[in-house]
Amino acid sequence: MRRPTRHDPHGGRVRRVFAAGMLLISSAALVPILIAASGSSDPAAPAPLVLVAHVDAMIHPVSAEFMIGAIDRADREHAALLVFILETPGGLVDSTRAIITRMLAAKTPVAVFVAPSGARAASAGFLLTIASDIAVMAPGTHIGAAHPVSGQGEKMDETMSKKAAADVAAYARTLATGRGRNVGLSEQAVNDSRAFTETEALNASPALVDLLATDVPDLLKKLDGREVKRFDAARVETLHVAGARIETIEMSLRQRVLGTLAHPNIAYILLSLGVLGLTIELWSPGAVLPGVVGGICLLLAFFTFQVLPVNYAGVLLIIFGLVLLVLEIKVTSYGVLAVGGITSLLLGSMILVDAPSPEFQVSLTLIVPVVLALSAVTLFLVRLAVQSQRRRSVTGASGMLGETGTVVAAVPAGGTGQVRVSGEIWMARSAGALAAGEAVRVTAVNGLTITVSRDGVAKERPS
Repeated sequence: MRRPTRHDPHGGRVRRVFAAGMLLISSAALVPILIAASGSSDPAAPAPLVLVAHVDAMIHPVSAEFMIGAIDRADREHAALLVFILETPGGLVDSTRAIITRMLAAKTPVAVFVAPSGARAASAGFLLTIASDIAVMAPGTHIGAAHPVSGQGEKMDETMSKKAAADVAAYARTLATGRGRNVGLSEQAVNDSRAFTETEALNASPALVDLLATDVPDLLKKLDGREVKRFDAARVETLHVAGARIETIEMSLRQRVLGTLAHPNIAYILLSLGVLGLTIELWSPGAVLPGVVGGICLLLAFFTFQVLPVNYAGVLLIIFGLVLLVLEIKVTSYGVLAVGGITSLLLGSMILVDAPSPEFQVSLTLIVPVVLALSAVTLFLVRLAVQSQRRRSVTGASGMLGETGTVVAAVPAGGTGQVRVSGEIWMARSAGALAAGEAVRVTAVNGLTITVSRDGVAKERPS
């Protein structure tokens, strides 16, 4: 028989309370462990982003588009700093103003670094440097010489020169004041075309630049923890660029192509090829290829003329020189027109792109061979055209003049007979009697009747 179990009404309750207490104690002991474990699994904070763009070109619409695009990307990606490595002989005032306007409105601090050693930021480059949040120079560099010249490169009259200089000087003073830089030296760089080495710019009081650096890593090391006052003076930002992730911004293919074309030598070659191509097309209508190539080259040349300080008197001289070369074939000048045409081409090419800086000028070593080649080709084409006009006709009534033939049926004096000319039998007249079998020459054509004479006494064919 089974023994009956003893019922304990309090035993189950005690066991439940004991189990709950043990669970509570275990949970309390695991909480710190779980917190520590979760804290150790947090991802590390991302490294700050620094964008670097190298500008080694004249300041024109293409480089302006590149620099403004770099600022837009820096703002879009919330970069800690944007560095422009600048090396330029100068450029256009309008393009410079467009870059500076975007630079002043940028959310990202912008540093202009005149580098590497031996580089310069002249003219427009000087304005970009003093307009930046952080102006930096590498050892052995210089900035300044920002006096304006006309958009066509020619020397301006005194009144216009003063107005242009006063306008740019006021702009430089505004930028220097907003950045806390040396206003007096900024104005002298414009009015007196002064230039400054890195030591002179840094040691001026107040300074024109903020610091010196050898390269981008050295620059970031010196900038880490530095406070930067923005242009509106309402914001002061502290740079945290230690261990930054550096990304380089490159020009797009389109910008590289257009930037390459915007060079004085390239522009001159394009103009020369365009003129030559259209000249060949005019002398050989229907060739198509020279006209297409010439048209494209001329359009590209006109694009670069919008970028470069072009003197349009040079363009007119080049066109006038080509006209003189063509007239040399039509007019008997004993070489005077040819010499004048070559001289006009040479002078027009030399003043085509006229600017103070050698970087803006067309190389003389390029001008001389191009002018000689263009003159030779033009003279050759025009001479071929004239020679083709002087050739005797081979078709129609005029093509019969001077042809020789044989008398088939005797031709009486003042009467008509038959003559075989070029495989055809013609009715023929002659001033004298001609016997069958005699050789004759055609002297005139009147409808279906020709006038002939003995071959030995035929008159010269009129030219």
